[in-house]
Amino acid sequence: MAASSRAHSFNSAAAQYEASRPSYPPALLDFVEEFLRRSLAGIRVADVGAGTGIATALLCERGADVIAVEPGDAMAVQFRRVLPDVSIVRGDGNALPLADSSHDLITYAQSWQWTDTTRSVPEALRVLRSDGALAIWWNTTAFDVPWIRAQHERIAHHCGMPPRPAGRPDDSEAIRLAGLTGLRVARRQIRWQRMVPLDTHLANISSRSAFLVLDQAANRAFLTEEHRRLRQNFPDEVLEETYVVDLLVAARP
Repeated sequence: MAASSRAHSFNSAAAQYEASRPSYPPALLDFVEEFLRRSLAGIRVADVGAGTGIATALLCERGADVIAVEPGDAMAVQFRRVLPDVSIVRGDGNALPLADSSHDLITYAQSWQWTDTTRSVPEALRVLRSDGALAIWWNTTAFDVPWIRAQHERIAHHCGMPPRPAGRPDDSEAIRLAGLTGLRVARRQIRWQRMVPLDTHLANISSRSAFLVLDQAANRAFLTEEHRRLRQNFPDEVLEETYVVDLLVAARP
């Protein structure tokens, strides 16, 4: 399946995405502030691939002056519903609709992988002020939690994809994979949890691009079986999702 098709698949589930996707722990933006050596309050931020505004809302809560950049029609509509007072423009990370040297921070929450880093890195540097920074992060799977690892393997099989290795790349490999070689980069991995109803957990899973491009009848059958399986382990139908945020913050050398 082409990456572009998967990237735009979220438009078919924008409301579900907004309702079920996890947010991020406060320590994430604490580390960004530490890297910048200043508070986010009052600085100009572009949140690229903003989706429904999950990360944008956190940046706004810190007092940042945020503009969102989002390519998807339905995601942008959902964003405006959730954050009506925040500016949003249409575009993507490969060609930012922003002026040169206009922002202190550019963020990509769960969206850097949809860019071509040979284009998105120069674009970020073009838009950033000389002392600005680029922050990219993902909520990644906590493979050391047995039920989460087992579920990941079932999902990978359902989606026709190989399971991801349990280990994580070291810092140099993570920087290389992100296309940030040659920049000054700091990495932080932050473990956190949230308690959610079983139905929210399953809605979160089915809002992923690998699911959205599949046959929906097959997805419903998988999710029905997954509900039955998880209810055996979590009879109150509330479970703890564990994540490890993988955060890279980069600036000019």
